[in-house]
Amino acid sequence: MTEAETIKTLRMLKQIARFMDNGWGIPFTRFRFGADSVVGLLPVGGDVLTAAVSLFLVVKAREMGAPNPLLVRMLANVAVDTGIGSVPVLGDIFDMLFMSNVKNMDLLTEFIRQKGIRVD
Repeated sequence: MTEAETIKTLRMLKQIARFMDNGWGIPFTRFRFGADSVVGLLPVGGDVLTAAVSLFLVVKAREMGAPNPLLVRMLANVAVDTGIGSVPVLGDIFDMLFMSNVKNMDLLTEFIRQKGIRVD
């Protein structure tokens, strides 16, 4: 993957992560939430769908050359988010606070920077 492709892919993945974790805010507050919190309200299917999106981000990170220890850390974030997020009501609150996708994109961005690629 070229440097330009890496930057383009990372930007796309960050947009997905923001949409999933903190795409909307409550006016006049610092509180933000995303599709993960909203879709997660659907019993079982919502958590499966949000986990699939989170796993897509990890697969793309692997395609970008992320090393196994980083992928394991990202998968652990997804597992925690999915596991605790599947608990009715409390899990949805946890989803709003944990933001595993944004955490994973921060990890991936740091890896890309360490490779010497300038990202925003």
